[in-house]
Amino acid sequence: MLTANAPAKINLALHVTGQRTDGYHLIESLVVFTELGDQVSADLADADSFDLVGPEAGALSALSADDNLVTRARDALRQAAHAAGHAAPAVQIRLNKRLPVASGIGGGSADAAAALRLLGQLWNFQPTTDVLSDLALGLGADVPMCLVSRPLIASGIGEKIDPLKIGFSLDVVIVNPRIGVSTPAVFSALQSRQNPRLPLPGHLDDRGALAAFLAATRNDLEVPARQTVPQISACLAAFDDTGASFVRMSGSGASCFGFYDNAQAAHAAATAISAARPDWFVAATRTLTAE
Repeated sequence: MLTANAPAKINLALHVTGQRTDGYHLIESLVVFTELGDQVSADLADADSFDLVGPEAGALSALSADDNLVTRARDALRQAAHAAGHAAPAVQIRLNKRLPVASGIGGGSADAAAALRLLGQLWNFQPTTDVLSDLALGLGADVPMCLVSRPLIASGIGEKIDPLKIGFSLDVVIVNPRIGVSTPAVFSALQSRQNPRLPLPGHLDDRGALAAFLAATRNDLEVPARQTVPQISACLAAFDDTGASFVRMSGSGASCFGFYDNAQAAHAAATAISAARPDWFVAATRTLTAE
């Protein structure tokens, strides 16, 4: 059985810069990924099957397999394979769900991207970059960036990807109140859809340069998300007095993150927040660097 990691996504900055005539919002976002994430495993089988395991599986268990982005990725890639005259036999897939659902850190999108990578390997089917990008975008606006799973700037509706060189890891704590957030609802509550663009990042050679850059950026979805889910404010406040050097909400929420000087400080903060709010999802992790 083959296994692929599905790293969590963190939007360090997210600017909403416009809206297309079809309703999709235009964004510019600095995105990194973490060692923390889900895992997708697959093997050839006599018939398709999908198993859901892991500490966060309960939130997805009520959905049918057809509603899961992993099985939708399987079906989309199989259709592309058949269109290319390539076999795509039955597979058994297992999703080890470690990330909270509908949480702004790309769990479902990361799972779909991992499934595309994994099944392409299992079926020995490698579509062109354009075909794979189209498949990913058809599954969701965050799936193309999750295919990359390295530091990047995403623009358009999320499909335009520019890799970014960040050669250092960041120690980070992710906090989520276990309340799913509707991304469409957050965008609907957005007051302005024409906001200043993301500044050019320049050379992010160290943490100081990154901190200076982030100080000039925003997450335009944070205010409407906090109005939609007031508990996000409590998540942001949970980082107070923990030594976090930078705190912000990721994506459309409700997950929030804080940066720390080292892994020991991050784990201490996660322990303290977990003790105060045992009902929340709290995890210390590190970001992945550019290869």
